[in-house]
Amino acid sequence: VNQDNTAPSPAPGQRWASNLEPELGLGIIQSTESQSVVVSFPACEEIRRYARESSPLYRVCFQSGATVRSKEGIDCTVTNVSESDGLLTYHGENITLPEQELHASMTDRSPVERLLQGQTTDNDLFELRLNAMNMMFHWRKSPVRGLFGGKIELIPHQLFIAHEVSRRQLPRVLLADEVGLGKTIEACLILNQMIVSGRVNRVVILLPNSLVNQWFIELLRRFNLWFSIFDEERCCAIETCQPGFNPFEDDQLLIADIDWLSKSTKRMEQVVQAPWDMLIVDEAHHLEWNPEKPSAKYQLTQALGQRAGSLLLLSATPQQLGLESHFARLHLLDPTRFSNFAAFKDETDQYKPVANLCKKLIDNESLNIEELQHFPCPESLLSKATLELAKSNKLTTQTRDKLIRDLADRHGTGRVLFRNTRKTIHGFPRRLAKLHPLPPTNRASSNDIGQAEFAFDIGLAKTEP
Repeated sequence: VNQDNTAPSPAPGQRWASNLEPELGLGIIQSTESQSVVVSFPACEEIRRYARESSPLYRVCFQSGATVRSKEGIDCTVTNVSESDGLLTYHGENITLPEQELHASMTDRSPVERLLQGQTTDNDLFELRLNAMNMMFHWRKSPVRGLFGGKIELIPHQLFIAHEVSRRQLPRVLLADEVGLGKTIEACLILNQMIVSGRVNRVVILLPNSLVNQWFIELLRRFNLWFSIFDEERCCAIETCQPGFNPFEDDQLLIADIDWLSKSTKRMEQVVQAPWDMLIVDEAHHLEWNPEKPSAKYQLTQALGQRAGSLLLLSATPQQLGLESHFARLHLLDPTRFSNFAAFKDETDQYKPVANLCKKLIDNESLNIEELQHFPCPESLLSKATLELAKSNKLTTQTRDKLIRDLADRHGTGRVLFRNTRKTIHGFPRRLAKLHPLPPTNRASSNDIGQAEFAFDIGLAKTEP
């Protein structure tokens, strides 16, 4: 290709290009006047008017051997060029291509050719694009990406849990903070971070009917996440418009009433068949379970949890219905780790002495070598800690942290269960109990457990049941 500087005045239909703005592509002359020329640039859908005496335009003429492309995207090698009434026609093997039919996005000069001809521009646009790309790069690798930006006042314990959980590849955890400490906000922060980072696209949230609208409003108002509320009426409407189509594949972000889904065999099958990246279940202590016959809600959650890579369960009272029910929820999160209730019960009985030792580590209290021998940790770490105690009667901060992390990784539910209480989280208003006696029922054991847990939550009891 070359620039024809000897060409006469522009004529309609000819292809011209801009020296100053090559990104406009190939222009086509629409009309000419005595003082100006009007050029259309189809590649960017723009029409420009230039002064004839000082325009930055040049005539585009491809020479033999050049490769040109038609509007249909067909490439051909030019073997001959003919001209008629000022318009060029390119001839190739078995093809004839008028210049009006050239592809608008073609470039007639490479960057090297423009540089050699001195056709350079200032760096403002390049620097602007480079700065934008650098800012995007730093934002994408930021550890708080997706955790900031919501219309909420971040509280340290909520930010810690959200950051700890969301950095896992496939988070499967039970959020069990006491009532009022922000489990919903924690779950929304985790969800928002994973959506922003592109790790999840399809999310389903199962809730009691009384919480459906509350979650919908919180997600929209605080995080600008548009979820669709699914019910029987919506599913029927989708099936009417698209017969044979799974209605739960109509949207990416769904909220549904778990009671409605668990009572409909058809809807249960459909929602389980749809692909999901994340499942969130609030009020998870209502998922009743027994080894012989789990409830429909539990079976639904189990099936969806196996389908989705990430699972968040929310419950303010994880042990309200006893240790067996607590095990059932942990089994949903990690069926391999929590596979047998009898083994889990035996392991739980051994948690208390280890927990007491771990509390001493967290509170930076002194330990002796005899106590240290009860730590179920690797021999290498135990030997290092024993040596430190023998030398200085205290452990270094690094060794304490390693012991705590190792205990959390190997024993108990430290990596799948997060629970904060009002005794450890300050700044929340005190809860005052106003007790009202209820008539006795046959479920005295469950009532006793619930009353004991409530007494601990409000500070009337010192030990957690």
